[in-house]
Formats: sequence, structure tokens, C-alpha cells
Amino acid sequence: MSYLFTSESVSEGHPDKVADAISDSILDILMTERDPSLRCACETLVTTNQVVVAGEFKGVIDTLDLEYMVRKVVKNIGYEQEGFHWKNLTVANIMHGQSPDIALGTDNFGAGDQGLMFGYACNETDNFMPAPIHYSHKIVETLSMIRKQGIGIGPVLGPDAKSQITMEYNDDATVKRIDKIVCSTQHATDLDIEYLRTGVKETIKAIIPEQLIDDDTKFLINPTGRFVVGGPDGDTGLTGRKIIVDTYGGSAPHGGGAFSGKDPTKVDRSASYMARYLAKNIVASGKANWAQVQLSYAIGVEEPTSVYVDSDGESRDLTDWIIKNVDLTPKGIIDRFDLFSPIYSATTNYGHFGKAYLPWEKVDLFNL
Repeated sequence: MSYLFTSESVSEGHPDKVADAISDSILDILMTERDPSLRCACETLVTTNQVVVAGEFKGVIDTLDLEYMVRKVVKNIGYEQEGFHWKNLTVANIMHGQSPDIALGTDNFGAGDQGLMFGYACNETDNFMPAPIHYSHKIVETLSMIRKQGIGIGPVLGPDAKSQITMEYNDDATVKRIDKIVCSTQHATDLDIEYLRTGVKETIKAIIPEQLIDDDTKFLINPTGRFVVGGPDGDTGLTGRKIIVDTYGGSAPHGGGAFSGKDPTKVDRSASYMARYLAKNIVASGKANWAQVQLSYAIGVEEPTSVYVDSDGESRDLTDWIIKNVDLTPKGIIDRFDLFSPIYSATTNYGHFGKAYLPWEKVDLFNL
């Protein structure tokens, strides 16, 4: 019997993603030093023409550099609206030094906190991501691209957008078709809504494989109609509120920890990258059609407290092999992926997984 499963994504102009982008860009200010002693856990709040940056850090972040980066991020996204404009917004910087108690656990590269992290991969798409989140990302990423390049419907679009794919699966869990495509995008004032809907639908159909869309696929484009006021002017944005968008769209569990703004000693980020790397290599090697990896840690302790692999392959053998052959300490993860480098702004939007250029997406674990 077939069944339906849904995932969503959001554009770089979504208020929560604006906050994530600012946090990751501030982290990258520190990471340009490539100094393993530096630390950062940056949280951002965005609202009508205001940005508040808070959190802890160890190192030097110049106040002017921070404000410049905030405005640069907002400008690059494309916000030049009355309620949120890179020139007119105010920036409040209330970051502070890292707690010496936390430093006790991380200075020797013990885990930066306790927690559990999951990684997942499957053979539904070429990048080993679940199909619903993969195509949800492609929709909003493409809308952002055509908006910035002035292609097709792009010139009338605003930065804020959301997408959602409901995929129908066969009873053997293989992809069958797309049942529903939902997309809401900010747009110019006084725009004919049918013109917008037609342009967005054509854009979507151009990027989704033809065989996944049929006469029964339903398109819900801007179902409420008008969407002019959006972004941080329409809704407050906070770092770390889009953790399911950042990972697997609900196709796999999430340990709960957010990614953006955190340096790699925070295992809720770096160990999630390692878990994805392990899962992807298992599937890419042909050892399983899908794999889910859980890692857990205790603050200040180097080795994980548990390693668990679930798959349709030989999960027990895979778990034993990983424990024996892969360095799962925070330092081991950092060294394998060169995580004390300014790569984090490239991770913020359209998922932290499935992008071939990111180091944890390499397929090299089993000497393929």
C-alpha cells in the first residue's frame, strides 16, 4: 500500500534563516584565524529593522567588523525594504566571553556538551538525501537564484519564501510520485496573483524530474494570495529554529541541537556532520539502501558514549567497524573535516547535507 510523506524548506530570506546566516558569518570571522583555541556560540534575533547578536566567544571579534558583517549578510540576501533594510537596521551586540567552566571541558577537546546526534542517508536521490527535502530545497534555492539574477518571474519576487513537497511512496518505500507541491513566496506590491502563481509553477516544473509530476499532482502556490510584508518585518527570526530544514526534513530523528553559530567543539554540530558522513558512506558503498547513525557524547569527554547504526544492511558489523576504524572524538572529527576553517556561511541555507563541496559529503571511507 502506498503512503505519503512531507518535508519543507525555506529560502535564505526567511527570518530564521537570516538569523542563521548572521550567526554563521560571525562564526566565520573567528574561523578565518584557523586557531583551534577559538570558540563561538552565537545566537541572533532579527525583527523589524533590528538585529540582536548574543552568545559566548573566546578570541577577538571587533565590534565594527561584526556590524559590517551583519549588514553585508542582509544586503546579500536582498533586503532593501522599509521594514528591514541593510542600511537602516540597528545592530545590538551583546556577546560575551566564554564561561571558564565550559572551557574546562573543551580546551582539551572534550565534547562541548552532552547530547545525541543523528546522521542519515538513502538512495532516493543522487546526493543520498531523502527526496521530499531534496526537492523542497531545490525549489526555494531556485527562486532565490532567479530573483537575484532577474530571470523569469524573479524580478517580482521577494527574499522570503517557503516550499513543501508531499511525496507518494510505493509500499516498498521507493519514490512513486509527487502528490502535492506547496510554495509561498514574498512578492512585489500590487502584483497579479495569477501571474505570480503561473510563473512560480513553471519555475518549479522546470526543476522537478518530469516523471515525478502527473495530472493529479496538486500545486498550491501562495494559497493565501497576498504575501508582501515578509522576512524579519513580518515575523521574528531566531537562530536554530529550522533544525529539521537543516537536516533530513523529518525522514530521520533529530537530536535537538541547532547548528548555526557554533564552533566545531560543539558536537551537536560537528558530530552531526560525522554521523551524516558515516551514513552516506554506508549507502554509497552499496552496503545498504538506507542508513541512520546515532552518536552521543558527554561534556568534557572525548570518546562518544554510544555509537549506533541502523540500516537495511549488516548494522552490527557496520557499528563495530566504525568504532574500530573511525576517530569519533571531537578532535578527530575536526581534523578529518578541517572544521577550524571559515566554511560555515556555505552551510546555512538549503540544508547542511547533500552539498558535494562540503567535506562531510565525501565518499571515501571504504576506499571506494
